[in-house]
Amino acid sequence: MGAPPDSEQQAPLAFVRDGPVAWVVFQRPQARNALTWEMYEGLWEACEQVDRDPELKALVLRGSGGHFAAGTDIHQFLEFSGAQDGIEYERRLDRIVDRLERVRKPTLAAIEGVAAGGGLALALACDLRYCSPDARLGVPIARTLGNCLSAANYARLVDMVGPGRAKELLMRARLVGAEEAERWGLVNGVVPAAELYQRVREVAVELASHAPITLRVTKEAIRRVQEWRRQIQADDLIAEAYGSEDFQEGVRAFVARRPPTFRGR
Repeated sequence: MGAPPDSEQQAPLAFVRDGPVAWVVFQRPQARNALTWEMYEGLWEACEQVDRDPELKALVLRGSGGHFAAGTDIHQFLEFSGAQDGIEYERRLDRIVDRLERVRKPTLAAIEGVAAGGGLALALACDLRYCSPDARLGVPIARTLGNCLSAANYARLVDMVGPGRAKELLMRARLVGAEEAERWGLVNGVVPAAELYQRVREVAVELASHAPITLRVTKEAIRRVQEWRRQIQADDLIAEAYGSEDFQEGVRAFVARRPPTFRGR
């Protein structure tokens, strides 16, 4: 069986069983699959289901409509009134990303089009990432919203590409293309678009045939190494970004589809 087509379900997130492989499909193509809290919580439940079900051996994340996920739906930030809202948002997002990282079976991201912001955070929490040639990956908040990442998500990015490239990606607000993403180590391979989902499924099925305990303890050992390096507090930095006038301006400008005017306050 090939990779499953876009689900016919109308929900913004679909859970599709495909033999030993579970697929989570982000389904808001009209918004480039921008992630709502309903979708984040649906991903949490999908992780729980995969861990409970002995018949499921791997989990794949993908988007619909030609994109992976363009980040958190910015309209959810319109209700933010200050720094504490930003701290609570980053803690809530960390909870979801951490749950994905703790799935006891192999996880893969199949990336078409844009994987940005929260979408990239989810992809980085997966064990393996494959993308199509049109993929663009990044966290362009320095030119859009004027907010920041959690300490854990900064650490994931630094673990993946190193501090120099992490700074280039974030400070220049770049969306890097597929070939550069592969050189940097953001993805494990670039696959022709027509073959992407089939290729990712083949890798998932291959992993499903390997010793599950070896896979599980390898995942957990590497996660613990990375977690040990993430024992830092950054609520003051999150408060500075989300409590700023610049962040409020960034959100208003994004919703109004105009360039923001940042003033450094």
